[in-house]
Amino acid sequence: MPRPLAQGHRRRRGAPAPLPAALLGVTLALTACGSPDSASEPAPETGSDGAFPVTVDDALGEVTIEAEPERIVSLSPTATEMLFAIGAGDQVEAADEYSNFPEDAPTTDLSGFTPNVEAIVEYDPDLVLLARSSEDTAPQLEDVGVPVVVLDDAATLDDAYAQMRMLGEVTGHAESADAEAERVRTEFEAVVESVREDVGEVDLTFYQELDDSLYSATSGTFVGQIYQAFGLENIADAAEGADSGYPQLSPEYVVDENPDMIFLSYGDEETLASVGERPAFDTVTAVEEDAVYLLDADISSRWGPRVVDFAELVGNAVRESAGA
Repeated sequence: MPRPLAQGHRRRRGAPAPLPAALLGVTLALTACGSPDSASEPAPETGSDGAFPVTVDDALGEVTIEAEPERIVSLSPTATEMLFAIGAGDQVEAADEYSNFPEDAPTTDLSGFTPNVEAIVEYDPDLVLLARSSEDTAPQLEDVGVPVVVLDDAATLDDAYAQMRMLGEVTGHAESADAEAERVRTEFEAVVESVREDVGEVDLTFYQELDDSLYSATSGTFVGQIYQAFGLENIADAAEGADSGYPQLSPEYVVDENPDMIFLSYGDEETLASVGERPAFDTVTAVEEDAVYLLDADISSRWGPRVVDFAELVGNAVRESAGA
């Protein structure tokens, strides 16, 4: 059976506390006009190991978790990796179909893209973690008394560290989460420093291909920041649609920009070999210099503890391309 509503509750930033459905229309009207704030209400306790309730700001606003969760459903592969890294793995009752790391993760057929509330509730969760793309599911779960934390996509490394610490607070592992975030930050910086000491300042351009339709990521994204740390110039930054962070490039654009390095974050060895077979790609420096690299799709798309592994993959490629 679902936990009582008092296990957790959400009050979105600047919005009033939840009201019965019959009053929802009035609530929305008041919010749109600038409803009164709740400054007179007592502030909840802040989180620390074993101290609840805790209040955090997730992707939708302020949310309070009243008690330490014992049965977490994680519908975000990145969140699942973070939970196990901070010592909350034993509390994870179920994880979505793409939560394939670590091996101990209780992967199920639950979908993180199109969450099914009834299927989630069958696991009797007292905390559900959702990705931002599934935020519409949050009120449905909260209506049946299941606390929810919605996780935004990290745009920066600092966002990633902050998200790890937030998960520590809402699961009762604040201290270990803080230590893990610091470990990842320290090790990431050590990898970058080591490579930059070996190669010095580099004058290399690159292109990361996210899929076979040539979508890429700019330096304004979490992915782009990894490359930027090594001093690489991203050809996607000047592409049409770069404002979105994930522009779709044309083959002609890539050939004209002539990147020194190409990273594929999908496919296999056959995909890797096929890059040079594309029209005019045999003139691209990355192809001529055999500097086309295949990345692990999961490691290169999740902003969890394995960001250090991502940095090492990129760093090794930089060393190779720089001749170090």
